[in-house]
Amino acid sequence: MDPLEIARWQFGITTVYHFLMVPLTIGLGLTVAVLQTAWHRTGREEYLRMTKFWGKLFLINFIMGVATGIVQEFQFGMAWSEYSRFVGDVFGALLAMEALLAFFVESIFLGLWIFGWDRLPRILHLGCIWMASLASILSAYFILVANSWMQHPVGVDMVGGRAVMTDAWAVFTNSTALVTFPHTVFGAFSVAGGFLLGLAWYHLYRRRALGIDTVDAQGRVVAGEDPARGRGRDRTDYLVWIKSLRIGAAVAMVSFAGVALSGHHQAQLMFEQQPMKMAAAEAACHDGTGFSVLSLGNLASEGATTCEDVVGVYEVPGLLSYLANGDFTTEVKGVNTLLPEYQEKYGTHLPDDPMYGERAGEEINYLPLMEVTYWGFRLMITFGGLAAFAALVALWMTRRGTVPDNRWISRLAVLGILAPFAANSAGWIFTEMGRQPFVVVPNPTFDGIDQVFMFTAAAVSPGVGAGELLFSTIALATVYAVLLVVEVVMLVRYVRGGVPAAMPELAGHDDGAAGGARDGGDVLAFAY
Repeated sequence: MDPLEIARWQFGITTVYHFLMVPLTIGLGLTVAVLQTAWHRTGREEYLRMTKFWGKLFLINFIMGVATGIVQEFQFGMAWSEYSRFVGDVFGALLAMEALLAFFVESIFLGLWIFGWDRLPRILHLGCIWMASLASILSAYFILVANSWMQHPVGVDMVGGRAVMTDAWAVFTNSTALVTFPHTVFGAFSVAGGFLLGLAWYHLYRRRALGIDTVDAQGRVVAGEDPARGRGRDRTDYLVWIKSLRIGAAVAMVSFAGVALSGHHQAQLMFEQQPMKMAAAEAACHDGTGFSVLSLGNLASEGATTCEDVVGVYEVPGLLSYLANGDFTTEVKGVNTLLPEYQEKYGTHLPDDPMYGERAGEEINYLPLMEVTYWGFRLMITFGGLAAFAALVALWMTRRGTVPDNRWISRLAVLGILAPFAANSAGWIFTEMGRQPFVVVPNPTFDGIDQVFMFTAAAVSPGVGAGELLFSTIALATVYAVLLVVEVVMLVRYVRGGVPAAMPELAGHDDGAAGGARDGGDVLAFAY
């Protein structure tokens, strides 16, 4: 067993799992802040209920995100100590600022928001959720600046074999970070939009199935009430879900447009900064101008030194050139052209250095695993497009004020919540896997002794064995699986309970929808 491979699997598993929580926290946090602002300005009760319900789900997800994110910090020292030594001068400052200027602010004001209901003046309480949500976005910026530096190192000099920051402004205004940040944030809002849409559809369908809401002869909704279920099934409850659905659909469509535009600029930077990654994403063995919609052949590039047997079944002429250069005629370099260039610049074999251990002298494979980059790139686009299309369809199907009384469409709407999650995860995997064999990708604008890069093979901790890494990977995966079950159970419980799960005073005496909120089972009931 190779410790390097196990360490990569460990970091990949924990990072992808953690990233499931991050976009929902970012997108849902700001959404809750906007909803509470609407309540503050209008005094309409449906906005208060929306704030309470979606805020409860936001808190559950935030707590799980914190629990899983802490592990990332420890892995830098335990499994990737050589990497931490190399980038510590850059990463240390960024992670410290993320903790002190963003995470601490987010946690403090979120605590004030949780326990400040009916205790703080309404305007101050509103400010707390805004501060918490904006701090979460600031936190994402610091983390993305750190990751973008790995993709495109700037503002540093090599001193004693380490990257030492010499220009903080260059690091914070890294061209890669300035494009990656809006792309990631728009992706987070697409997750929040799909989340609102799917769960609101579920509750509108339940109201239809229970006979609370009906339609007239023209197919328009007639919102009803069920007094036996308390205020949790009144006409205001209907407004909660129809407005949540429409807000979610609008956010999802606008976010997809933002993701597409920022993604186009990000792709152009990748063609310039990491041409091999984009060539692998297109399975482009040879120079050309066409974008591959579908390619077949052996995409497995492990140990490959050429790329010959991949055939483009269907290509869009000129589109690849447009993505890379903004025109339709300039040829984009393919894998077979880039491989000799990489070998000439960075060598054909790993250096004979003790830091590489048994891997010293091995041949370097500069071609990422095309199975991951090619399909990851397409899955990202496909799932993102499906989420936006579903939002458009949802707006059309609910144009008369409610959802169809159809169980299968309702299940499909709930299942659609997963699409933007899948798009975000596929994009993250593509970005990180595509930069192999580098953990810090060379900046093509640096030459000679100023060249800053690090092979992944040199980054793993030399004193950690395969057995230790395997045990910790299994242990972390097991704990994360348990946490996943816990989060899903909690989310399902409160989603099924509807607004009374967050506001138990709305529930009727015979309505068990709120779970244990009234009998002390809800740990936040006393404050929330």
